[in-house]
Amino acid sequence: MPAGTLALATALLLGAAPAQAAGPRSDKDPKPPARMSTVGGDRLGRPGTQVDPGPGTPDLPKGLSGRSWLVADADSGKVLAAHNAHWRLPPASTMKMLFADTVLPRFPKTRIHKVDPSDLLGIGEGSSMVGIKENLTYSVHDLWLGVFLRSGNDAVHVLAAMNGGVPKTVRDMQARARQLNALDTHVVTPDGYDERGQVSSAYDLTLFARAGLRRADFREYCSTAYAEFPGDYKKDDDRKRKAKGDESVPEREHFGIQNTNRLLTGYGVPPYKGIAGVKNGNTTNAGATFTGVAERGGRTLLVTVMNPSRQELNEVYKETAKLFDWGFAAAGSTRPVGTLVDPAPKGSGRAGKNNAPGAARHSGSAGRSGAQAASSDASDSDSLGTWTVVGIAAGAVALLGAAGGAVLLRRRRAMR
Repeated sequence: MPAGTLALATALLLGAAPAQAAGPRSDKDPKPPARMSTVGGDRLGRPGTQVDPGPGTPDLPKGLSGRSWLVADADSGKVLAAHNAHWRLPPASTMKMLFADTVLPRFPKTRIHKVDPSDLLGIGEGSSMVGIKENLTYSVHDLWLGVFLRSGNDAVHVLAAMNGGVPKTVRDMQARARQLNALDTHVVTPDGYDERGQVSSAYDLTLFARAGLRRADFREYCSTAYAEFPGDYKKDDDRKRKAKGDESVPEREHFGIQNTNRLLTGYGVPPYKGIAGVKNGNTTNAGATFTGVAERGGRTLLVTVMNPSRQELNEVYKETAKLFDWGFAAAGSTRPVGTLVDPAPKGSGRAGKNNAPGAARHSGSAGRSGAQAASSDASDSDSLGTWTVVGIAAGAVALLGAAGGAVLLRRRRAMR
């Protein structure tokens, strides 16, 4: 990557997650409800830490301060350990995983969209932005890079406009959440911006990640560390061309963007060996949130951490890395405390039977929606396949240009 591009990407990243003053959270902070949802198993509805160690299982990491967290095997769906798994909390930009899982199948990545000024209305003050400008054109591929790498609320609003508008997209996301049995989730905005009543849970965010990762395009975007994003057209070249009577399209500038997932880029924390996404978030209400996926030794784990009370820079990534380390060490010995349930059957109009109290499994399989079936990018849509990381280790990242690039992922065995 050119030095100038990397410098710009780094500068952009610095503005994405301001440093926080160290210190404990107030004693006035809310406590988890005494009773929560039991989707995925009775123990997941209990407050506090749930773990069932077997012989040789290492102790959980010390110093975990997340209000809620969960460690699960992505293939089997077994929840290896959890803490307040169903506590309904503000999700911040991790809500964009549900947005992507809902909207990604609807438009081919090659589609070009000219941004209308109305597309950018209603974006919350202080939102993270990738830098989309009205009256310029962007491919759907560009827009999704903006969503996943820069957590761009401007990119989310443009895609929502393409999908029929923000209110329709919110309804679509809520319907998708229900199909996934993510019943802790109430969607108010498609981008995760703080709004009254917008909540999710560590359990639901993990469901969103697992569902999205079944799609090759979702995996591509969430594992991309750096990319080039289209900017303005070069004005000097345009004037020179017109003076010569040249009617060809002027050359467009591009600028570098860097993923705000620091376990992927290694910015401020060591890159996590085997990391391949998925999404981070940080708002005043939600604090820091993160869902990550990583693979080691043929095992793929999902970890979600919501709102660590230890107010230190990058704390959510540090606690996620600790939980990944524990999960990979404990996966062969610890007994599951619950499961990530399957989606409701297609067309059922209801959540699956696994939502009965104490139910830990669901016999329904993921269904291919009409929108997904129609998409040219939907070859992996809702297929029960997962992924593996090829070459993503400490310091190894994917570099995608504006027109695409190499994907460091391949299919692995089927999820059960």
